[in-house]
Amino acid sequence: MSGFSPLGSASSGWGSARSFFDRVAPGFLCAGMAAMAAQFVSAELGGPAMLLALLFGMSVSFLGDDDRCAEGLMFSSKTALKLGVALLGAQITVSEVAALGLPITTLVISGVLFTLIAGAAIGRFVGLSAPHAVLSAGSVAICGASAALAISSVLPRGEKLDQQTSLTVVGVTTLSTIAMVLYPLIARVFHFTDPQAGIFLGATIHDVAQVIGAGYTVSDEAGETAAIVKLMRVACLVPTVLAIGFLTRRTQMNAAQATANAPVIPLFLIGFVAIMLANSVGLVSPVMTDWASTLSQSALLTAVAALGMRTSLKDLGKLGAAPILALVAQTAALAVFAIIGILLIAYTANGPLFGVG
Repeated sequence: MSGFSPLGSASSGWGSARSFFDRVAPGFLCAGMAAMAAQFVSAELGGPAMLLALLFGMSVSFLGDDDRCAEGLMFSSKTALKLGVALLGAQITVSEVAALGLPITTLVISGVLFTLIAGAAIGRFVGLSAPHAVLSAGSVAICGASAALAISSVLPRGEKLDQQTSLTVVGVTTLSTIAMVLYPLIARVFHFTDPQAGIFLGATIHDVAQVIGAGYTVSDEAGETAAIVKLMRVACLVPTVLAIGFLTRRTQMNAAQATANAPVIPLFLIGFVAIMLANSVGLVSPVMTDWASTLSQSALLTAVAALGMRTSLKDLGKLGAAPILALVAQTAALAVFAIIGILLIAYTANGPLFGVG
């Protein structure tokens, strides 16, 4: 009878870990270097880091066909993404969202719902598949590239999903940058107060960095308001991804496929909520919040770079102009909805808008 050998068990475990590391490391390091390059160029020369990471990744897309990098790139585009989304919870507290008040909360949530429904209809109208239309609408409704990546993770794995996700990231990030310049001018045309301008910018611009950039070009008050409103939209990511995942499983997966796939509630969304609640009750210090924000940004950039390495410009060209047309129309629809909502609430309110300003 052979006895149990702890040393043998530990050796086997270490061997498995070493084997996994050897398979994953090449692709992960390539994606990480592209992410660091994007972050450096963005900090030194300006420009959206997400878009740069995707473009840098696509510039070396031949690595996606290299067997030595394939598993590491898959790991980066999936696991790093989930870590980055979960850590976004450290940027939000329940009290910050509650402080916005009922009118703004209603406007923001209804804007997200409107964009998801109307945006999906727009996507279908211009010829996108149902999953692609939902992916596009969700990225516009919530938080741009981060939302696109999170929603993509719960959509059915079609052969074009990576290309659709890449094009959505490119389109929504580009539109977000244009909005950062254009939307403060629109706020001025409508004679919005600083709080109104902040609400408009936070409720309509896709990416967090561009929201903050646009807000602080108006005023400090507008910047602070825009950031809080935007974070409330980010908080809508959890129920949105859960709903999309649930509907996807019901309509496009049979029982066997559903059993073989991820849990109904993805663990990274549970992590998002747990970290947000911990931050809300003071368990996350400001230093930890800064670290979490930096790590989240790095993880998301790595995921985007890996996605770019698995996508070629030739593949994107095959998708045609319809995805870009859908993104533009969805973005315009959200902006019009927000403007009408702000004007209606201002018209019905007595005194300063929402009691601020």
